[in-house]
Amino acid sequence: MIDPRLLRAWDFRPEVVLTLLLAGALFGLGWWRLRQVPSRRFARVWRLAAYLAGLGLLALALLSPIDTIASYLLSMHMFQHLLLVMFAPALLLIANPLPFGLWGIPTALRHRVGGLLSRRAWPRRALETLTSPGVVWIALIVVLVGWHDPKAYDAALSSDLIHNLEHLSFFAVAMLFWWHITGAGPRLHGSPSLGMRIALLLITVPVTMGIGVVIAVSTQPIYLSYLTVPRVLGLSVMEDQRLAGAIMWIPGSMMLIFAALILLSRALSVEVGKPPISLDSVIGDPSPSRSG
Repeated sequence: MIDPRLLRAWDFRPEVVLTLLLAGALFGLGWWRLRQVPSRRFARVWRLAAYLAGLGLLALALLSPIDTIASYLLSMHMFQHLLLVMFAPALLLIANPLPFGLWGIPTALRHRVGGLLSRRAWPRRALETLTSPGVVWIALIVVLVGWHDPKAYDAALSSDLIHNLEHLSFFAVAMLFWWHITGAGPRLHGSPSLGMRIALLLITVPVTMGIGVVIAVSTQPIYLSYLTVPRVLGLSVMEDQRLAGAIMWIPGSMMLIFAALILLSRALSVEVGKPPISLDSVIGDPSPSRSG
């Protein structure tokens, strides 16, 4: 059985609470303002719902008993990481938050921020280089693999500062990754093709799956910190480790595959909607040309 005190261990950290409230307020105000314009199709209700759901998952991951129980269970820690890397960023970015965030700030500041993203501005050129799809994918893999190294993982469990850095790096690279997948603004690299987005998702699957498989099939405890903490939920160290590997292996990989299937269905629907290609347009008009 789990100690009831752990289930009441909500930690309302001011820096997290204020950040989430500010993000929600800016998005909500911008959404409401854009909702008032005559052409309000962009400010759909589902965008607001998706963004708030993403913020809710972040609150659940960082403020709820999940964060406390993660110190006792590797499986709960892995679930927390999935919220930070897979689910929350995807929900936040399918809402396309940049336009709403800009409309949530004062007009003068909105123009100033917009100027930083203009084509000739150096911050935009720097961002284009640092956030290209290839660079972001490499950064994601380095962060995922690096923090699951036993020494790095145990260091995060032994220090609040390192633990916060771990979570921040997970979330930051995940936001950049899902930014490319969702095609949310600002589109510094042009409109991403569906093929490129599907490829990014599919080449990430072996990485998440590989990490999960290694953890799940290991016959020895990988993360020694969990040997020294009280056992909860009646799970032994090895049972907890196998469950953690399965969480990373199956839900983590399935999220990427599911997103790829959604994009593939969009690509197929676009192809179905195209007019049929005539044979003549492919091989040319076979009739002989007539001379005068």
